[in-house]
Amino acid sequence: MSNYSLIATAAMGLESIVAKEVNQLGYECKVDNGKIEYKGDERAIARSNLWLRTADRVKIKVGEFKAVTFDELFEKTKALNWETFLPVNAEFPVQGKSVKSKLFSVSDCQAIVKKAIVDRLRSQYKQVSWFEENGPLFKIEVALHKDIATITIDTSGVGLHKRGYRVNQGEAPLKETLAAALIQLTNWHPDRPFWDPFCGSGTIPIEAALIGQNIAPGFNRDFASESWPWIGKNIWDDARNEAEDLAKYDQPLKIIGSDIDHRMIKVSEENAIEAGLGDLIEFKQMQVTDISTRDQYGVLVGNPPYGERLSERREVEKLYSEMGKAFSKLDTWSIYMLTSYEQFEEVYGKKATKKRKLFNGFIRTDLYQYWGPRPPRN
Repeated sequence: MSNYSLIATAAMGLESIVAKEVNQLGYECKVDNGKIEYKGDERAIARSNLWLRTADRVKIKVGEFKAVTFDELFEKTKALNWETFLPVNAEFPVQGKSVKSKLFSVSDCQAIVKKAIVDRLRSQYKQVSWFEENGPLFKIEVALHKDIATITIDTSGVGLHKRGYRVNQGEAPLKETLAAALIQLTNWHPDRPFWDPFCGSGTIPIEAALIGQNIAPGFNRDFASESWPWIGKNIWDDARNEAEDLAKYDQPLKIIGSDIDHRMIKVSEENAIEAGLGDLIEFKQMQVTDISTRDQYGVLVGNPPYGERLSERREVEKLYSEMGKAFSKLDTWSIYMLTSYEQFEEVYGKKATKKRKLFNGFIRTDLYQYWGPRPPRN
């Protein structure tokens, strides 16, 4: 087993949640803007991809160095031990980005890094003059920030938010990683009821069920690094077996998703069935004003319409006001609402216990948190 420098990338505002997940997997980490860095072996690569609910992807950091000239970028890239990672038939496209750096031409940086890797591999695989690139995929990225080049290989492939259960979706679906983060920012515990009154395509209730039964979010999908010869099928098999052993399939859950649109309820049900959670979540068509329950000490999490367009502003203000009245009856419940609407508290009619800034894609939002009383101890 080797030790690699790993990076779990994170959306802005979610770094501390991803770091907590990395710690829970047993790895010490360092938090930076948009990324969490830690060390781990091949097993850590498999486990990180399977278990990280709120990270965007997991990358291996091959090297990091200062580069202000193309020569410097070429020589320092060539000096890295590419043969450790790339087999002779590897397919290795190079992507790039540059921010506040002297080397600002991304296409040139990509071409130079590619050429440097080919030169390095030629010197190691002496019998090969031409690389066919018809084997496993290694997506390489050169990212320049303030003249520091960081070169990584993506171990995930498709982003980690793609769990594999979304058969269908609405107009503005919430990313699965953000949905999981919203739940982890609440005080919800699987023995308490959970409700999403704006469930859309069902992402928040489905993520809650996965968390409630401790099911690894990546359990039903494939990853780029599964085809890499130096990780080995047995590593992935062991990681999946561990995930299966840790799942709590017998944990009872009370999770409800509701939405005003009957078509979205159908979509939610299809997605829940695809996730293998069809019998765990109750979906129903209803208006927010009709929400009532005898259940106590539940958690309500919602991503309501934001009213980003001026034409929708009045409608959304009316909805928030009605929400405030309807939810006031849930006096033992904790309520968490995500919106970009800055006067939310005024229209809702109550000041939040706490606010947290988050980004839903490129939209700056706040998570308004209304903490209910703690349930009595049995």
